[in-house]
Amino acid sequence: MKHFVGSIDKTEFPSVVDVWEASVRATHHFLKEEDIAYFKPLILNEYLDAVELRCVRNNNKDIIGFLGVAEQNLEMLFIHPEYRGMSIGKTLLRYSIDQLNVIKVDVNEQNEQAVGFYEHAGFKTIRRSELDASGKPYPILHMELKK
Repeated sequence: MKHFVGSIDKTEFPSVVDVWEASVRATHHFLKEEDIAYFKPLILNEYLDAVELRCVRNNNKDIIGFLGVAEQNLEMLFIHPEYRGMSIGKTLLRYSIDQLNVIKVDVNEQNEQAVGFYEHAGFKTIRRSELDASGKPYPILHMELKK
């Protein structure tokens, strides 16, 4: 199945946050409930405005996966759990590299599936931070694309 990458309208931000939350709950088992509650309004009210957004939609035009890029850094890539394993992540990542010039990504070290996903795509860890960007105790791997 071919997936097409398209744009996101600001009015769709709540749907994007719904995909983010569903994805995080399925993949970020290390996060506490209060962390999800902390990040959710930040995503909606700040983070989505700070990145160039693209998405993949299902046949009903619902957003099922999205990415956000700023300054050649893949800031976010989330797939609704019902659509995992369908190459949507690969499609979005390839688009981000080919069309948005992504060369860097920061990944939660505890999200081993994501680390493996990016390593498989050619990213290598160049350094590690003990805390995430919010100062929370979730180590971050800073990865760069090695061509």
